[in-house]
Amino acid sequence: MKLKRVGCHSRISQLIDVAALSHTSQRRSLGNPSAGTSRARSPLRRLSVGKDAMALASCFSPPFRPPLCAGGRSLSPVACACAQTAATAPAAPSLPKALPAILDSRLIACVRAQDGNTAMEAACAALSGGISVVIRGLLKDYPSSVIGVGTVLNAEDARKAVKAGAQFLMSPGTVMEILLDLQNTDVLYIPGAMTPTEVLFAYNAGARIIKIYPVSVLGGCDYIKALKKPFPHIPVVASQGITTDSIGNYIECGASAVVLSDAIFEKEAMRQRNFDVIHRLAHLATRQVGQAGKC
Repeated sequence: MKLKRVGCHSRISQLIDVAALSHTSQRRSLGNPSAGTSRARSPLRRLSVGKDAMALASCFSPPFRPPLCAGGRSLSPVACACAQTAATAPAAPSLPKALPAILDSRLIACVRAQDGNTAMEAACAALSGGISVVIRGLLKDYPSSVIGVGTVLNAEDARKAVKAGAQFLMSPGTVMEILLDLQNTDVLYIPGAMTPTEVLFAYNAGARIIKIYPVSVLGGCDYIKALKKPFPHIPVVASQGITTDSIGNYIECGASAVVLSDAIFEKEAMRQRNFDVIHRLAHLATRQVGQAGKC
């Protein structure tokens, strides 16, 4: 079967550029002793600190006298605080489109390529094979697909990815600047975590779903199963070293979704630009999810 080469939105090149920038930004932040200072001066940093400061100020404000309710009855301080919270609480943020798509498909395909054209054609092959969530590519023939950018390491790259049209971002760890900035937006942030402490920290900070990375090094399916015992309410994505035939095991052990890279975008197939193989592997992966069942 020969796949038809399709066109793309102009945002594809932007998303590919963002992926490349993440590596240069990583080198700059690791090699520059003043990187911490530049982060502190970023607009995202100032906004996040401002929100935290307001929250702390409200927590430590002096005790207030209970106001009178209708009819002259006074409320207790606790009841008054609850009433004020209910009256002033902002409306619940809309659910990012990417989250239900990820929970429904159970698969996130992560494509890495040497050039933008190869990445786009590989993403097309995966989408035509049944994958609905892809990192780093937006093909106009698949408007219902959900597009994201992976390995986002700092707020600067996050801004560029969102501007380019990314609907979700993933990181190998938890970047608080990104997490705080994307709260109450329609862009989903999936921070990475390795230990139970990191999982709980990210969840309490506002993460809706958390990537467990590098899962195969940590113990694979058994590690996911162990994590879900204390955290049955926290959705997790298993990432790194997952093979097609292990997808069902990860889902049965409690993973809400898995990230597949080489299992779909096989290195030799990518080198040879053999997109028929990628299409077949993507179709096989979606079948594995179907056999595992959905919650």
